[in-house]
Amino acid sequence: MDIADLLLFTGISVMLTLMPGPDILFVIAQSITHSHRDGIAVALGLCTGLVVHTTAAVLGVSALLYHSSVAFQALKWAGALYLFVLAWQALREAEDTGGADEPPVRRRPFAALYRRGILMNLLNPKVSLFFLAFFPQFVSPGAGSVSWQMMVLGAVFTAQALLVFTAVSVIAHRIGRNVLKNATSSKWVSRTKAGIYALLGARLVFMERE
Repeated sequence: MDIADLLLFTGISVMLTLMPGPDILFVIAQSITHSHRDGIAVALGLCTGLVVHTTAAVLGVSALLYHSSVAFQALKWAGALYLFVLAWQALREAEDTGGADEPPVRRRPFAALYRRGILMNLLNPKVSLFFLAFFPQFVSPGAGSVSWQMMVLGAVFTAQALLVFTAVSVIAHRIGRNVLKNATSSKWVSRTKAGIYALLGARLVFMERE
């Protein structure tokens, strides 16, 4: 694999990761309303999901998902339902703030947040289809095993995503500390988070294969 192509792939991957999408919005929402630790835990889960999607692309499972309408629809609706559940939980958080002067601090188990990130990523069929369309553009048939090159590209994409998500988590938490100074602001941020989850869920509902 040519080093210039790998650098180009990395640059494009960073830009794609920074674009507003379900994963980065999920990390931002967790970091603002809780802590950068929560955001990083979710980011690790999301990146674990990327490893699974990479493996699926290498093994051809993504192609099967693309050609199977039933599998695509089942995964899409499961992901949408999960996001709607998260929206409902965020609304409950908004109500739980009550009338206290300071918003309550909620510490979630790292493992639970990690699992949430994995589910969030795996239940989005668009990720597998994106990998299937994006990675082959940087694979050179004359540079060795295509499967190995796909795995390398997947590793690079996952590594940069983890770095970007980590940086975003820290920045979002610092912003959140200034925003969440009382129960009222905390309540509105939780409601905004619920709206984000609901919109992402609706986006999945109306998503079609391309």
